[in-house]
Amino acid sequence: MYSIDQFVKNWGSKNIMVPISNHDIAELESKLTVFLPDAYKYLISTYGLVHTPNVLTKICDLNSDISEVQDFLGLEDIFTLSQLYEMTGMPKGHILFASDCKGDMFCFKLKDCKINNKDCPVWFFNRELCTVNKVSNTFTEWLEQFNTL
Repeated sequence: MYSIDQFVKNWGSKNIMVPISNHDIAELESKLTVFLPDAYKYLISTYGLVHTPNVLTKICDLNSDISEVQDFLGLEDIFTLSQLYEMTGMPKGHILFASDCKGDMFCFKLKDCKINNKDCPVWFFNRELCTVNKVSNTFTEWLEQFNTL
């Protein structure tokens, strides 16, 4: 899980993060009837909800085309916002887990989380265009792109 540890070290804000219990993660999985990727569960159970305010600055400085991540969502927000975004135009079948600074969201496809996976693809929901596009083959690979900035 080196890429995840490195991501938090490079980009996590200096605010205290509180790891999320495995019990609470299992409750969310049960509510959603999915298995969240092990790599994602490692991040939130080891570090908590990561806030990455400096990613946007670095992306702008480098004129990179990577969509920046700013906040990882709390477990209740994952459940609630996934439903809310579907009601406001997001195609059905996605589990939101993080946002950028404009209200766009990073998500997993529900169908990818129906089986227990170590890792799975990351998708980006553009709220303005109501489109969902794949941004990475795995969660770990997605975080790694920020580590290389």
